[in-house]
Amino acid sequence: MDAEKLLLRMEHIFKRFPAVVALDDVEFSLRAGEIHALLGENGAGKSTLIKVLTGVEQRDSGTVWLEGKEIFPRTPQEAQETGISTVYQEVNLCPNLSVAENIYIGREPRRAGRIDWKTINRKAAELLGRFNLNIDVTQNLDAYSVAVQQMVAIARAVDISARVLILDEPTSSLTAVEVQKLFEIMRMLKSQGMGIIFVTHFLDQVYEVTDTITVLRNGEYVGTYATAELPRVQLVGKMIGKEYAELEGSAAVKGGEERMGEVLVELRGAGSASIPDVNLEIRRGEVLGLSGLLGSGRSETARLIFGVDRMERGEVDVRGRKTEVRGTLAAIRSGFAFCPENRKTEGIVGDLTIRENIVLALQTKRGMLRAISRAEAEKIADDYIEKLAIKTPSQDQLIRNLSGGNQQKVILARWLATNPDLLMLDEPTRGIDIGTKAEIQKIVIQLAEEGMALIFISSEIDEMLRCCNRMAVLRDKVKVAELSGEEISEAAIMNLIAGGAQNEQPA
Repeated sequence: MDAEKLLLRMEHIFKRFPAVVALDDVEFSLRAGEIHALLGENGAGKSTLIKVLTGVEQRDSGTVWLEGKEIFPRTPQEAQETGISTVYQEVNLCPNLSVAENIYIGREPRRAGRIDWKTINRKAAELLGRFNLNIDVTQNLDAYSVAVQQMVAIARAVDISARVLILDEPTSSLTAVEVQKLFEIMRMLKSQGMGIIFVTHFLDQVYEVTDTITVLRNGEYVGTYATAELPRVQLVGKMIGKEYAELEGSAAVKGGEERMGEVLVELRGAGSASIPDVNLEIRRGEVLGLSGLLGSGRSETARLIFGVDRMERGEVDVRGRKTEVRGTLAAIRSGFAFCPENRKTEGIVGDLTIRENIVLALQTKRGMLRAISRAEAEKIADDYIEKLAIKTPSQDQLIRNLSGGNQQKVILARWLATNPDLLMLDEPTRGIDIGTKAEIQKIVIQLAEEGMALIFISSEIDEMLRCCNRMAVLRDKVKVAELSGEEISEAAIMNLIAGGAQNEQPA
C-alpha cells in the first residue's frame, strides 16, 4: 500500500466481550481517495471494528493511526473531532427538526450570543448543493424520503469530517435509482481525497463502486484484496471459509425425496416492504433450505411466511386453500412455527423459567380462555427436556442461566409443543457447541421423516447439505435458483450466490 496516500491504519486490534472474542488480531488500512469495502457474514466482527474505530467501544489492545498520528477515540464525538464520521443504515437524525438544524445541531453559527438561523439555512443549502440536492432546508427532515434523509446524513458527516467517512449498510432502504445517486456522491468524495469505508452485503454494489475489499470471518482478519482482481466466487469462499476448489464434488447427502408429500404452503408473488415477490413451495416431509449471504432475503422470507412482516402483495395457499396470514397469531393457528435468528432478543424470555418458556407458544395458540394447568405444563416441559436432552437441574431454572445451546433447545421445544405442520429455523445452531449442533441437525432430519415440513436457514453450507432435501438460493433478496437431488452441491450453491448461472462453472 502506498504509504504517501495511507490515511488510516489499524493494527493488531483485539476486543473481548464476556465469553466471546469479537476481534482477534484484526488489521485494516484505508487510503485517501479510496472506497474500501468491509465484508463478512454475521458475527464476522465488522460492526465491532467500526465501533472501535468510532469510539463506541474501546479496544483492548492494538493501535490506530490517522494520517500518521496515533488516535484513541473514547466517544463518537472524539472520533468526529479527529476526522471520522459514520452514517448508519437507520438514519440517526432528528425527524422533527428542519434539514438545516439536523446538519448543524450542536455546532450552530451564532451572532451576538444567539443562533444565526439565516446563516444556518444558507450554509445548509450551499452544502446540499454540492451534492446536487436542491431542497427546502427549512422543512422538517421527515417531510422527505429515506433517500433524501440519508443524503442529508452524509452531507452532515462530510461537513463535520473531511477525512474518513464510514457508510454502514447505506443502501438497504434505497431504490436502484437512489443507489446510483449515492454512488455518484461517493465517487465525488473519493475524487476529493476522502477515504470511504463501505459496509454492505450486496456483492453487485461492492464490484460496482469499491476499489478494495477487506474480509473478516469469526472476528479474524482474512485478507485485503483489490476488487478488480478478486473473482466473486473466491470472495464468497473467503467470507464463508471455504475455497471453491475444495468444494467440487462435495454434494448433499441424498435421500428423503421419496417421503416428500403434498404441498403444504405455496407462495405466489408474495412480498413485503423488506423483500420483493417470493415464489416458493414447501412440501410435507421435506427440509427446504434457504441459502444465501447475509441480507440475501433468507430471514425476510421466513418472517413474511410467519406474519412478522406484513404481506403487501401476492397470495399464499395453505393446504390448497388461499389463506391470509395476518400476524403471528394467525400463523401459529395455521400450524406455523418460527425459531428466529436472534434467540437473545426475539426468542427467549430471560426472566421466565424453562417450563414457562416451553408452554408460551402453546398457550398463545389455545388462547387465554383455555389456560394450561400447572400439571400439564410440568408434563410438557418434562417431556421435551428429556426428548431434546436439555441440560438443566430443573424445569424451574430461569432460561437466562442456561448455555446458548440449551436455550436454543428450549425455543425448539416451545414450537414443537404446538405440534406445527411447518417449522422454520433461522440459524438454529449459531453460537452453540459442536455436539449440540449435531443433536439439532439430527432432530431436524427426524422431524422431516415424521412428515413435518421444515425451512432451514444457515450460513454454513455444509450444515445445509446435511439437513436439506431441496435448496432455494437467494441473492439480493431475489430467489435466483432452486436445486434438488444431484444438482445440490457446495460448488453449485457458491457459484449461484456469487452471481453465476445454475449450470455455469467459474473460470
